[in-house]
Amino acid sequence: MLQVPSHFESDRLVLRKFREQDASDVFNQYAGNPKATKFVSWPTHKTLEDTRNYLKYAIDSWDKGTDHSYAIIEKTSQNLIGGTGFVNEDGKVYLGYILAVSAWGKGYATEATQTLAEWLRQQPEIYRVWAVCDTEHRSSARVLEKSGFVREALITNWCRFPNQENRPKDCFFYVLS
Repeated sequence: MLQVPSHFESDRLVLRKFREQDASDVFNQYAGNPKATKFVSWPTHKTLEDTRNYLKYAIDSWDKGTDHSYAIIEKTSQNLIGGTGFVNEDGKVYLGYILAVSAWGKGYATEATQTLAEWLRQQPEIYRVWAVCDTEHRSSARVLEKSGFVREALITNWCRFPNQENRPKDCFFYVLS
């Protein structure tokens, strides 16, 4: 089984395993905000209990080795500003991220993605790292491209985004080069 660090650091960020006590910050910073969750594959959290349930899932999945989710912490302020992580399916890794609206446009998503991508590249058991984004989510496409991902395909009707009427949407498929 892949030995995954519970903590990463970059110039401005700390990526660390989620904790149950993060629930309020996760809910208030992004999970409960429809603007922040517009392009994710899960519904906006309506209550703090929704976020607690998600964190329980994230922590349990980490312990099982199936899903490795990290809180994104801004070093200077020590504020939780987002989440990132990956799912390893027998050497094929799916990577994702989300940020608080207040953290948009500052390069944090790129920095977090680059940090994980660098580590994933070094793992001999990982042979493919991929991500998808809604074709309308241009800033996410830029994050992936700046982080060393290459657009490999346009996949029609690939994802349902529950915060966009849950209709199938076209997505760009990216792979880490």
